[in-house]
Amino acid sequence: MSRVLVGVKRVIDYAVKIRVKPDKTGVVTDGIKHSMNPFDEIAVEEAVKLKEKKIANEIIAVSVGPAQSQEVLRTALAMGVDRGIHIEVSGKDYELLQPLHISKLLAKVAQDEKVDLVICGKQAIDDDSNQTAQMTAAILDWPQATFASKVEKTGDGLTVVREVDGGLETIKCKLPAVISADLRLNTPRYATLPNIMKAKKKPIKKLTPKDLNVDTTARIEIVSVEDPPTRQAGSILPDVDTLLAKLKESGHIK
Repeated sequence: MSRVLVGVKRVIDYAVKIRVKPDKTGVVTDGIKHSMNPFDEIAVEEAVKLKEKKIANEIIAVSVGPAQSQEVLRTALAMGVDRGIHIEVSGKDYELLQPLHISKLLAKVAQDEKVDLVICGKQAIDDDSNQTAQMTAAILDWPQATFASKVEKTGDGLTVVREVDGGLETIKCKLPAVISADLRLNTPRYATLPNIMKAKKKPIKKLTPKDLNVDTTARIEIVSVEDPPTRQAGSILPDVDTLLAKLKESGHIK
């Protein structure tokens, strides 16, 4: 295995309380702390581990988004990634970008860079779509191993333990392949100060969707973004008969 491509997304930090814009067109992002999507950190860590085990020779991180996306690429470079690719999409175009667009861009970069493995986080914590890895594999026509909690190189392919609803599933897949990282795959390392300094000298290549010949025309229109309804206060009832009477009164049972 020579090259690994890792997708990294800049998202609102998990510790920030999300606020909806007054005009309901989206969420407030100005002046809000952003960071790398936590599942993508796990993907980066796994790629770096593959390089440390001498299974991979080079790691490339790619991020699609506005100029600030370079911050997450620098974090990835500080964690041990060799070089970054920034596909710049900003403003309204970025707000209406969907997993399908990202998948097409990732697939094109994977082909251009002749990579053997694509690793993504299983989902981003902002839209929770959980679609990008699957669609990237479909576009490339490569095997996929999603929700990975363990990855091992065996023979000419990989053995991957997947987290499924019924427990754990172990599969073997040939390379090239696409993997999506689940929470228990590893614990991402902290970038040390010397590595953060070194990361500043590592190259980041700038591209646009047009450079990659990928159409990112919006396929959706955001009608309204709203806060979930506030939960009503509960009440303590003395017995089952009162509960049944209340449920009948509210129309929940007949």
